[in-house]
This record gives sequence, C-alpha cells and structure tokens, in this order.
Amino acid sequence: MRQISNGIALLAAVALAAGTAVAGGPPSGPVTKCPVDSVVSGAGCMDRYEASVWRVPNPTTTNAGLVARIQQGKATIELLMAAGASLLGTTSDDYAPCADSGQNCTDDIFALSLPGVLPSGFVTWFQAQEACANSGKRLPSNAEWQAAVAGTPDPGPDDGMTDCNTIATMSATPTGSRSKCVSSVGAFDMVGNMFEWVADMVPRSTGLGTWNAEVSPTGDLQFLAGASTVGEPGPLVRGGLFVSGMNAGPLEVDGAIRAGFVLNGIGFRCAR
Repeated sequence: MRQISNGIALLAAVALAAGTAVAGGPPSGPVTKCPVDSVVSGAGCMDRYEASVWRVPNPTTTNAGLVARIQQGKATIELLMAAGASLLGTTSDDYAPCADSGQNCTDDIFALSLPGVLPSGFVTWFQAQEACANSGKRLPSNAEWQAAVAGTPDPGPDDGMTDCNTIATMSATPTGSRSKCVSSVGAFDMVGNMFEWVADMVPRSTGLGTWNAEVSPTGDLQFLAGASTVGEPGPLVRGGLFVSGMNAGPLEVDGAIRAGFVLNGIGFRCAR
C-alpha cells in the first residue's frame, strides 16, 4: 500500500512540475494572448482582418522562412513582396493550379490577416479551408464567428468613410479602412465588405427572410428557411457584403450557397 501511495505522490509531483495540461491535450485555461495578426475571442484567436490570399513561390525551400513567419502571424506585406509572393482573388479567380475543390492547394496558397490590403474574393469554401490550413489556421465555426462579431455596429446608412462597407462604394475596400466597423474584441470588417465563409455546413436553404425586430432592428438577412432535401449541402456565409445595405449585420447568415461557388464578394477569415 505504501508503494502505491508513493507512486501516486510521484506522479502528482511530475504532473505539477510539467504543468497541469497533458501534452497534446486542450489548453488548461482561457487564451490570454494571440499572434499579432489576430485577437483573443473566447477560448481561441480570430484573425483581426479578412483574409488576403497569397501565392508564395518555393514555399518549402527558398521561402521556407517566410512560410514560418506566416504561420506565426508575423509576415508583413514588405516580406511577401520581397519574396515574390503575389496577391490573389482581388480581380478574378486566379487561384489555379489550386482547384475549386481544394486539390493542388497544399503549400501553394496562404491566408494572411493584414491591414490595408484588398481582401481576396472569388474563393470557394474548399480553397479557403486550404489557405487557412497552409497558414497554420482553420476556418472558424459559426459559433466562433458569432462570438467575435459581437459589438460590430448593425448598419444603418453607410457614410463611405468610417461605417461598415455595405452600400456606398459597391466594391470591397481595404481591410481595416473603415474605423468604426470593428467588434468588441477588435476584429474589423465582420459586417459588410465581404461575405465570410465559416466552417459549418447545413442542408442548402431555399427560403429567404429576416431576423425579427427583437434581435435585429435593422432586419439582418437570414437565408435559412426551407431546407433542401436534394443536392449538396451549403456552408454558411456570414455578415453581408458591400451591396447588402441594411440586410448586412452581425446576425446576417446565408445557407443557400454551394461550397464550390465563386463570387467576387465572398471571402473569409481564419481562426486558431
């Protein structure tokens, strides 16, 4: 019995010396610090800005150091340009050979959270998943996205300068350029500018409506009624885009879009 007690005491001492978290297990407490390109949101990190997608040449050789900085959230536009990286998805669907299905994307396209650049569009849900993964991140869940958007203004008129970009410019604006369009945790442009893919899929919706006035006085759009019983599921897109007007908002959600659909106004942001 004494040997068993001594063994238990020894295991407890080892655990105390190593910390309370088991190696490879979940965090032992709330996240308190995130990389500089993201903000603390709940138990994780949400990218501060909508994703710009970059193709990095020679990512496993000459530019392996740059890829490491991307994965650490420390890459800058200057470093990307010096390495010969190119920004994709701002004027056309130019991701090939990275296919709409997400094939041929590994070590090819990388999602970055950078201020003052046009966010990438024309990107499928599959490509967004791969771009996040290559950067050591992932698409956020719908619940994570909802927690991070809280505090972002539910838009009225768009003044074209500081309000969320929902109608005035009729095109995407550089990330972080609308100073009032920021959430309580510090994430920019989660309302308007670009629709944002999230990880969750649902049966594709067939009915359009708005949230009731109790939760959304401005009538945020919800396209979640009348689930289809045939065809492929639809990943959710959130927040609205640059032509959504007052239908954009923290509660805007659309489940009618195919995962392989491409539109200039559909982008994403990553989480950790």
